[in-house]
Formats: sequence, C-alpha cells, structure tokens
Amino acid sequence: MDYTTCYCQSRRCPMFGKTGSSAQLKLHDWQHGQPRFRCQICGSIISASSGTAYAGIRTDLEIYRRGTKTLAEGLSIRATSRLIEVDKDTVNHWLPALGLHSQGVMNYFFRNLHLEECQLDELWTFIYKKEKQLTALEKLAEVYGDAWVWIAFSPVCKLVPAWVVGKRTLPHARRLVFRLKSASDGQIPFFTSDELPHYADALLEVYGEQVQPQRQGTRGRFPKPYRVPPPDLCYAVVVKKREQGRVVEVSTRIVYGTTQQVEAALEASPVSRAINTYGVERNNLTIRQHSRRMSRKVNAFSKDPDYLEHQLTLAFAYYHFVIPHRGLRQRLPHALPTKGRKGSYKKWKQVTPAMAAGLTDHVWTMDELLSFRIPPKSLWK
Repeated sequence: MDYTTCYCQSRRCPMFGKTGSSAQLKLHDWQHGQPRFRCQICGSIISASSGTAYAGIRTDLEIYRRGTKTLAEGLSIRATSRLIEVDKDTVNHWLPALGLHSQGVMNYFFRNLHLEECQLDELWTFIYKKEKQLTALEKLAEVYGDAWVWIAFSPVCKLVPAWVVGKRTLPHARRLVFRLKSASDGQIPFFTSDELPHYADALLEVYGEQVQPQRQGTRGRFPKPYRVPPPDLCYAVVVKKREQGRVVEVSTRIVYGTTQQVEAALEASPVSRAINTYGVERNNLTIRQHSRRMSRKVNAFSKDPDYLEHQLTLAFAYYHFVIPHRGLRQRLPHALPTKGRKGSYKKWKQVTPAMAAGLTDHVWTMDELLSFRIPPKSLWK
C-alpha cells in the first residue's frame, strides 16, 4: 500500500486532499497492523487504509486479496468462502464495500474519454425469480424478475465506459446514454447497436438539439418544441432475421446520419470495416464469465439488485485495470529472454483496456486496485 497518497480527511482542514510532503502528516501509532497518521494542522487521526478497499478489514490482507480476486473472476460468495476458508457472511460483507470502491476508481478515471466508436447492447438476467413467477405486487414494485445489463462498449480500446442495470425500458436506455456522455469529452462517437428502438430514442433525447417551430399566424400557442439529431450524430443498427432460433439473414440500416458519414466513420475506424456489433457481443461473453450471477441455466442468480451491481462493478474494475486483453497486446520490437537462457522469449507486451485508453501506463496488481486512494472530487481536474 502506498502511504504517500494519504491525506487529511477533515474538510475544514486547509490540508484536506493534499498528499505527499505537503500533507503534513506524522506517524501517530499502529492499529491492526496498519499505521495511523496525525495531521499537524488540525490534529485529526488518519488511518492508512482510509479511502481504500482495505478500510475496516480485519481478515489477513493476503487472504482478503485472494478473496476479492476470486469474486472478481466470477465465483460465487459460497465458493469464495470455501476456497479462502472464511465465513460466507464475512465475504458477503466485503462485496458492497468492494463495489463502492471500484465504482469510485472508475468514476475518477473515466472522465473526458475520447471515443471514436461505441457499440450498444444489453444482457438478460433475472433477480430473485423469473418474470413469469412474480406476483402482482412484485410486478408493480419492479425490483425482482427480469433484469437487463445495458452496455456501452468501445471496440477500439475494449473499454466499457458506461453500463446500467435495470428493465428493458426507455428510461434505462436514456440513463446509459447519459452516463456515456458524462464520461466522454463531448465528441459524439459513431454508434451501432441491434434493432431495439430505445437506443434511437435515447440518443435523440441526450444528444439531440431542441427546435422551436414557428407559430402559424399571430394568435394562439406556440407549437411544442421537438428534438432533431445534430449533424455529427451517426447511428446505424444491425438487423438480424431469425428462424427457429437461428440467424438466417443479417442486414444493416442507418438511423441517424448519411451514408457518406457512415462510410467515413468506418474508413477511419481501426477495427471496423462494416456496420457491426461484434465487439460488444464478444464482451458480453467476458461479462458472463466474470459474473456467475450472469451465467445461464444455473442456480447462482442474484437475490438482490444491489449485490448484482456491486459484483458487476468489481468485475468491470478488475477487467479494465488488472487483466491484460489479448486483443490489445503489442508485439515487442525485440524478443526478451525469460528465466535466463532456458525460458521462452517474451514477444508481446501485455496491455489492459485502461492502458489502451491512456488512463494508466502499466498493468495493475489486485493490491493496486484495492489500495488506490481516490482524491476528493473538489480536486479532480
């Protein structure tokens, strides 16, 4: 754990948020094997684990790291507890804190992202029980039953800049597009998706420009304003025709933009030569492998929507920062020997999606992800 990133937690202190030598922290004592510091300005006591995923953990840290890694790899809570020999209730208590920490890390890094291309899709799962088994009151609550994980995927750097868990409705599609816009630098990427109509409506609502029609005559109310797609919004869909559960025909259709704009976007794309959603569909398999709750025909479904979001958030942070992506690896100019002269030569540089997007410069360890101390929002640039 890097102690140089510790800072005073008191918002009233003038040293709030300052790290390194300017933090003016002095070692105070040790507690549960972790140092504690005292702010020399306001006198506050700061634990070295404050602001990290290690805060409040009493389990051996090596066991805790192995447990979090198995949770991120998609194992269930009971399987994780059996592997690391920790009570399942303890592991169950870890998951919300891990989800909140992982969400904070991604919120800090996923800002002003430059996205040239973005593919949209959704994955089905269910919470507590399937939709057809719900009672009338449970259907009104809209908490249990069928759930969809809405995904925005960048095929160039293999990044998932935005995702939402909810029903397959327009409000949740709007939330996905709004989160994507908040994480980007303002440039509208080239969008592709399946033929679900909610995406077109959500893109128009979030990116569209409002137009006020002129009133006909001199009396009466003005017509209601409406939204039109901006000139640089380019969106195409992939239409799949199925017979007996099999895809027999694939066609494409342009929703927003012109044929010339779509052709220019495809020509500039380093990964796409045609309108497709291959990247997000392949990423869906990765998501199902890293979340047992998303697997099909198993008894590992989520019983609570919050725990589904926490586990997915941990899996996404692990995917972005810790796991090298095979599709992003770079060939080294010269092969490097390993293990002296007896080992095989290293020919590739491993790259994570966060590295490909320019967010980090190396592959993180699990300890780096858990111990990353998120600066206060007031100091974000």
